[in-house]
Amino acid sequence: MKYTEDHEWLSLDGDIVTVGITDHAQEQLGDIVFVELPEVGTLISKDDEVVVIESVKAASDIAAPIDGEIVEVNESLTTSPSKVNDDAEGEAWFFKVKIDDTSQLDQYMSEDDYKDLIA
Repeated sequence: MKYTEDHEWLSLDGDIVTVGITDHAQEQLGDIVFVELPEVGTLISKDDEVVVIESVKAASDIAAPIDGEIVEVNESLTTSPSKVNDDAEGEAWFFKVKIDDTSQLDQYMSEDDYKDLIA
């Protein structure tokens, strides 16, 4: 697992990266009431806004942490956005991206470094 300063987590499996938000991020947002996901097949570039998430406290855009093509989205979040509050770093992932260059992940933090950031 890798972590961004924007409180996203990334998990690499081959050339597929799964992206979600951290437990810390969902705690800061409060109860999640809406998630808008990107379309499968969308080509994304780092820093593109790809997910809209709304909570009882705020609306936020989730930016793409890497370049690639969206190959899967977690459709269950559109009907049950509260899953993000229950399992942000597990079953409530947002999307999966096929990437060409896994070295894009090198810029992100390890779990220990992320824990230091949010401490």
